[in-house]
Amino acid sequence: MNLKRHVATRDAAGPPSERDWPPPKALLAIEHLTKHYPLKGGLFGRTSTVVQAVDDVSFVVERGETLGIVGESGCGKSTTARLLMNLIEPDRGSIVFDGQMVGVPEGLSQRELHRQMQMVFQDSYASLNPRLPVAMSIAFGPFVHGLSKTDALLRAAELLQAVGLEPALFANRYPHELSGGQRQRINVARALALEPRIVILDEAVSALDKSVEAQVLNLLADLKVRFDLTYVFISHDLNVVRYISDRVMVMYLGKVVEIGPVDRVYRDPQHPYTRALLSAMPSMDPRRRTRHAPLSGDPPNPMRPPSGCRFRTRCPLAEAVCATTPPTLLALPTDGAGAVACHLHVPASGHTRALTPRAT
Repeated sequence: MNLKRHVATRDAAGPPSERDWPPPKALLAIEHLTKHYPLKGGLFGRTSTVVQAVDDVSFVVERGETLGIVGESGCGKSTTARLLMNLIEPDRGSIVFDGQMVGVPEGLSQRELHRQMQMVFQDSYASLNPRLPVAMSIAFGPFVHGLSKTDALLRAAELLQAVGLEPALFANRYPHELSGGQRQRINVARALALEPRIVILDEAVSALDKSVEAQVLNLLADLKVRFDLTYVFISHDLNVVRYISDRVMVMYLGKVVEIGPVDRVYRDPQHPYTRALLSAMPSMDPRRRTRHAPLSGDPPNPMRPPSGCRFRTRCPLAEAVCATTPPTLLALPTDGAGAVACHLHVPASGHTRALTPRAT
C-alpha cells in the first residue's frame, strides 16, 4: 500500500491579522480562539475566578509549512494544541480546516478532523498502551476507521520502516522494551497511520537527549516531504524551532505577541518579549556573553493578568498607554509576512517611541 501522496504546491505566507478573515489558501484558520478555566471556591462551590489559558488568539497555518510556537511555560502553547485537535471545547472563537468549520453540527466532525489532523505528545511512554505491541498501537487507528486487520498491520509495518525501525525486530515489542527515541518514533508512525494532512508536535523532542533529538528532527523533516505534511511544532527550545520551522509564533500569557518568518524573527525581533527570549538563548560565541538578565520577575498570574499589554509589568519600554490599552496583533508595515502586538509599531498609539522604526 502506497502511503505517499502527491506533493501540493506550496503557497506564500500572507499577513496575519486579528480583524481580517484568513485567506482561502490557509489549510488551518484560527479566529479569536479563547479558553478560560473556571476555578471553584467558597461555601457553595461557585466560580471564584478563571484561568485565562488562551485569550483571543488568531493565526493561520498554510499548506506545507511548519509553524513553530514558542513561549515560556504557561503561555498557552499546549492548550492551543488541544483546542486545535478539538480535545477540549473552546469558550469562543472558530477553527476552520480547509474551508470547513470545526465543532459545529454542519461542519467537520471530530472523527473526520482526527483523520486529517493528528498529534504527537511529549511523554512518549504515557502516549502508548503498555499492553499492546507497538504494531497493534499503530494499526489500531486504521482498523477502527474501517481497514481490515491484515491491511492495518501491513500499514503499521510500512510506517515502522518509514520511521527507521525494522518491522521484524520491533513490531511485536512492547513500549517498555524500547528507548525514549524509539518510542517517539512509534508515536510519529501512529500519528501518520491515518494519512493526516497536519501533525501537531507538542514538545515531541524535549524529553530526548541531544543526539537522539537530532535524529528525530531529521526524521520529521524527511517525513514532511515524503508524505506532504504540514506541521505545528510546539517547543520551548528556540534552536530547535529555528531549525525546523518556516514561521514562528511567539505567545505570552495566552496571547500572540509576534508571528512571522523564522529567519526574520530571529534576525530582527520586533516585540520586546521576543527580543528577551532570543537574548536568553545559549551561544558558543564568547562575544555574545549575556551580562544582564533579559527579563526580571516571573510571569504574572494568569488568573489576574495585567491590564492593557500583558507584558508591560516586565517590559523595559512600558509606558502609560501600555497599562490602559491592549495592543492589537497587526501586520508590520515593513514586513508583509509578519505581525506584532505592540504599541511601539502603531504611530498613533500614544507611546513616545512609537514613531521610531524600531525601539532599542
